[in-house]
Amino acid sequence: MTRSVATAIGFVAVLLWGVLALLTVGSAPTPPFLLNTLCFAIGGSLGLVWTAASGGLVQLRKVPARVYVFGTLGLFGYHALYFSALRLAPAAEAGLIAYLWPLLIVLFSGLLPGESLRAGHVLGALVGFAGAALIVTGGAAGFQPDAIAGYALALACALTWSTYSVMSRSLGAVPTASVAVFCLASAALSLPLHFAFETTAWPEGTIGWTSAVLLGLGPVGLAFYVWDIGVKHGDIQLLGTASYAAPLLSTLVLVLAGVAAPTWSLAVAAALISAGALLAARASLKGD
Repeated sequence: MTRSVATAIGFVAVLLWGVLALLTVGSAPTPPFLLNTLCFAIGGSLGLVWTAASGGLVQLRKVPARVYVFGTLGLFGYHALYFSALRLAPAAEAGLIAYLWPLLIVLFSGLLPGESLRAGHVLGALVGFAGAALIVTGGAAGFQPDAIAGYALALACALTWSTYSVMSRSLGAVPTASVAVFCLASAALSLPLHFAFETTAWPEGTIGWTSAVLLGLGPVGLAFYVWDIGVKHGDIQLLGTASYAAPLLSTLVLVLAGVAAPTWSLAVAAALISAGALLAARASLKGD
């Protein structure tokens, strides 16, 4: 598999995360950790069935336990920290801090063997972050001192996902099928948190259950498998910058679905995110 093909496969995750918000809205009133349990169980089971059908179960037995712990902490840790941050801080500001992860991926990737961090990568990530900030905050950010705990958890969330993504690069020999185990373990960890902190509420009607299943198949399922391929074998710096397309696509999908209204800040954000991706792509091409 070539580097460009792996990068393209990794970007499929960004496209899938673009429908995360719409499907999450559709799955209401299911609380976050119960939804986490359902979706990770679906995504993990699907991956395990595919692995068994392709004769890859033997490979999974050879994966070290520390890798399974690492992957589970990455997937489960990110979501647990994100949901907790939203409980303790305003959603817009907490979401903005959490969306530092693409920028951190670009910066941390410069520490990887065989990778070189160029000014275009950093500039592109910063421009993309500015665009994401417009979307997440609606153009008006107002941080509150009494929400410092939530902000800290949001920062931990960004550090968790960026560290997981970058360190996955050093696990290139580990089969992507191992993500199925990460997902199932994350589902198992989410269930007790649901019982401890939430009131059970299942998805309502056909739309609710369809949304939950699609979440497990796509944004909280297939997305993690293709992302694993992308960060292990593709251009991780370009993927990091391109990831800012996720909040843009998410907002556009909500607009098209009639859930959100189009705004000028959305148009400006689209221009910034596109410009950031182009800067990063140009820096990557110069390095080839």
